[in-house]
Amino acid sequence: MTEIFLDTANIDHIKEILEWGVIRGVTTNQKIFLKEKGCNFEEQSKTILKLVEPYPVSLEGPNNLDELLKTAREYNTWGENVVIKVPMLPDGNGLKAVKILESEGIKTNVTAMMSVNQAFLAITAGASYASLFFNRIRDSGDNPVEVVKQSRSIIDEGGYKTKLIVGSIRKPEDVVEIVSANPHIITIPYKILKQMPYHERTVSTLEEFDRAWIEFKKAEKKQ
Repeated sequence: MTEIFLDTANIDHIKEILEWGVIRGVTTNQKIFLKEKGCNFEEQSKTILKLVEPYPVSLEGPNNLDELLKTAREYNTWGENVVIKVPMLPDGNGLKAVKILESEGIKTNVTAMMSVNQAFLAITAGASYASLFFNRIRDSGDNPVEVVKQSRSIIDEGGYKTKLIVGSIRKPEDVVEIVSANPHIITIPYKILKQMPYHERTVSTLEEFDRAWIEFKKAEKKQ
C-alpha cells in the first residue's frame, strides 16, 4: 500500500488536507520554505511538527557534513516526528551522515536521488527513508517507473527497513504512474492533490442526480 505525504511548508494547506484524512506525513525542502516568504524557519517547522504528529515531517539539512550533523541534532529536539533530509552527496558524506545519525536514533531521509545505485546506497546505509525524484529522473532520460520498481525490489528482497518516497510530481497523471510502481510513499504538492478529487464527468453526474432529486421531491409533495 502506498501512503500519501504532503509536499509543502504552508500551515493553511496542511490544516486543510489533514481534514481530508488522507496524508500520513509532510515533506519540505529549501525551495518549499522559500515560498513561505517572511516566515521564521524554526517557528514554522515546530508548528508543522505539532500539527502533523505523530506522522513524520522531513526537514532538510545543509550539504556540509559537520553542519549537517549539528543541524540535524538541533532539529531533532523540536519534536519526536522529526526526520532529517540528508542530501545524496557525490563524495559519500551524505551516507556517512546517515550512518552517524541513525546510530544516534535520529531518522534520516536521503534526498535528491535519481538512480537505483543511489537508492541502493541509501538503503544499505540504513536510512529510514529514501527519496527518488520522479520527473527529474525522467528529465535525465531514464525511466522513472523502472527506477522506483527496482529500488522497491531491493528493499523487499533484502528485508531492509528503509521506506521509499517518490516526489517531484508535476501533474495528477504522475500519481497514477508512481502508484503503479509501488513505492511505500508518494509525496504530493498541495496544488496537485487539490486537483485529484475533480473529474468533469463526476461533476456532471452529480448535477444530474441533484436535478433528479429535485424532481422527485416535487412529485413527492403532490401525492
